Amino acid sequence: MSEFLSSSPEEPHPVGEPPREHPRAKGEPRFPDGPKADPAGSHFERRIRSFQPRRSRVTAGQADALQRLWPKWGLDIDGQRIIDPAELFGADLPVVLEIGFGMGEATARMAAEDPGTGILAVDVHTPGQGNLLNLADQNGLSNIRVANGDAIILLREMLPPDSLSGLRVYFPDPWPKKRHHKRRLIQPEFLDLAATRLAPGALVHCATDWEPYAEQMLEVLTAHPDFENTATDGGFAPRPGFRPLTRFEGQGLEKGHVVNDLLFRRVHHREQHTPGD
Repeated sequence: MSEFLSSSPEEPHPVGEPPREHPRAKGEPRFPDGPKADPAGSHFERRIRSFQPRRSRVTAGQADALQRLWPKWGLDIDGQRIIDPAELFGADLPVVLEIGFGMGEATARMAAEDPGTGILAVDVHTPGQGNLLNLADQNGLSNIRVANGDAIILLREMLPPDSLSGLRVYFPDPWPKKRHHKRRLIQPEFLDLAATRLAPGALVHCATDWEPYAEQMLEVLTAHPDFENTATDGGFAPRPGFRPLTRFEGQGLEKGHVVNDLLFRRVHHREQHTPGD
């Protein structure tokens, strides 16, 4: 990734000691003006989730970005209101939903290279949320919004029909054990829901380095009547130029991993009810 998209170095701390966190009293929110620990609470049904919240240390720079920038560019997925994308971005931009962005480097680069598209980036990893906000701030990327919580609730409860021009799911958890396959995100039920929020012509772009999951993605997307494969041979697609090669991906390729991209387009609407209605 280009050098201008690198986060600034964190302030030094004594060798052998972890980065400092802001002290807080018992019961006080970790980031009073930042993302909530469980924004949707118990308002919605318990179900099998495709993600696991990861606890890891937040650096001082990430904590500062969360405190300063969350009120401006952050969104807690509480499921309590409908979002107007034009109001969210402050402009009438086509909006792409990205589910799972890691530390945000690839998201920031895509936003920098396509300033005319808004990226609504969803994750539950607090250090990654802080890092992406930091990158957006440092590089003047006003077309990024960071959402915290469950993407299913965001799609089902908070986004209007036909409001998205694209969906990106890059390197989701493959849940490799057979008994965990039900936790994989790309399933027919998920596509039913996503189709109601994607405008006709919207591009669904998935990428994974887990070949069995890639095969499952190809199978369920091909079988779904609301999507058509943009690959003329009906298979996987070459990595498009707008998806950056991440460090994680590069390391995998060096080890001989095979990365597969899938590019499917939302076709005309059919009569259906929104899942959950």
